[in-house]
Amino acid sequence: MLILAALLNNPVYAQSVEDLDETVESDDGRNSRFGQDEVVREIVKGAYAKSNVGAAGYLLDFNGFVSVGTTVGLSGGYDFVDREKTSMAVEFGVWQGVHNGCSVERQGTPGQMGTCKGNANGKPSPGIQGDLRTYSFLLNYEVSKYPTRRIGVGARLGAGVLLSPLLIDETAWQTQIVAGEWGGFDPGYHNSPHPLGFGGVTLEYYSKISHFSVGADADVFYAVNFDLGFTGSGYLKYTF
Repeated sequence: MLILAALLNNPVYAQSVEDLDETVESDDGRNSRFGQDEVVREIVKGAYAKSNVGAAGYLLDFNGFVSVGTTVGLSGGYDFVDREKTSMAVEFGVWQGVHNGCSVERQGTPGQMGTCKGNANGKPSPGIQGDLRTYSFLLNYEVSKYPTRRIGVGARLGAGVLLSPLLIDETAWQTQIVAGEWGGFDPGYHNSPHPLGFGGVTLEYYSKISHFSVGADADVFYAVNFDLGFTGSGYLKYTF
C-alpha cells in the first residue's frame, strides 16, 4: 500500500511552453520546430516563383542621355542545395526596363555634341532613339548564407541577352533619323540582341507565413555593344 501511495503521489508536471521559433538541427541538417517528434519545416526551400519591382540606370555612354527608370521581373528557380546555414539555387527570369531619354533632335549626330544633359557634361551623343525600353532574359546561379534562421545573405552571378526594340516606325527611323538626322550612321543598339553578364547581392527574409519570403536584389550588369548599368529591386517570393 505504501508503494502504491508513493506512485500515485508523484508530482505531475505541466507541459512547458515551447518557443516555436527555436530550432534544432535535424539529421539532414534542415531547420525544424523545437520539441516535436516529426520534422516540421517552417522555412520552405525548393521550386519557387519570384516577382521583382525596382529601378535601373546606366553608368557609361548612356548616362546623361537615358534617365534612371523602372524595372520589373518575373523569375522561377530551384534551391538545389538546402542546408541549415547554406543554400544554392539556379534561377531564370524575364525583365523589362522602361526609361525616359533625350530626344534624337537634341542629341544631334552620334559622336558629336548636342544639347542633352550628357553633352553638357562633355560627353558625345551615343545615338539612341530617346525613350528606351529593354527586355532581358537571364539565367543566374545564387549562393546564400544564413546568419540567423530567417535571414539569408547571398551573391548572384549570371548571364543572358538584352533586347532594346525600336519604339518608332522602322521606316521613319531609317529615313528620317538614321539617313536624315544622323547622316547614315546607325550605332545598332535597337536592331540586334546584346549578350549580357551580371553579378550582385541578394538579401532574403523568410516570413512566418509559410512558403512566402521577401527580399532585395542589387546587381551590376554589362551588355555588349550597349552599356554598363545597375538594377536594384525588392521582391516577393513563393516557394511551392
